[in-house]
Amino acid sequence: MTIKIGQTAPDFTAKDQNGDTITLAQFKGKKVALYFYPRDNTPGCTAQACDLRDNYQALLEQGFVVVGVSTDTEKKHQNFIAKYELPFPLIADTEKEVHELYGTWQLKKFMGRESMGTVRTTFIIDEEGVISDIIGKVKTKAHAEQILK
Repeated sequence: MTIKIGQTAPDFTAKDQNGDTITLAQFKGKKVALYFYPRDNTPGCTAQACDLRDNYQALLEQGFVVVGVSTDTEKKHQNFIAKYELPFPLIADTEKEVHELYGTWQLKKFMGRESMGTVRTTFIIDEEGVISDIIGKVKTKAHAEQILK
């Protein structure tokens, strides 16, 4: 599925790190930074999460809710959140359902090998549930700045 700016963001129902249900609809009226990342506790993903953590207050002040999505388990997310004191929820998309909705589970090439994996992407969703921006070239160490632009 190809998501485009200006279209309604696909709603989803998924579980966060605590097994609580999260839906996109529950954030209606707020701006959402829905970010897809490959793995907890890897250098790029940790840099990205910590940048969002360090700039979380600025994101809140601009009306954003931050939600991370990876295929890691609830337990891995709990450890990642505890280790880096992350103030936002992480969706445990182990069945890749949310990834499929947003088209972020794709064939990737790395060092001459091909495999399926998460394409690091952030969707900015406005208060009405419409995609207002798609950040495909994520700067892991300056991601909050990209979102706030």
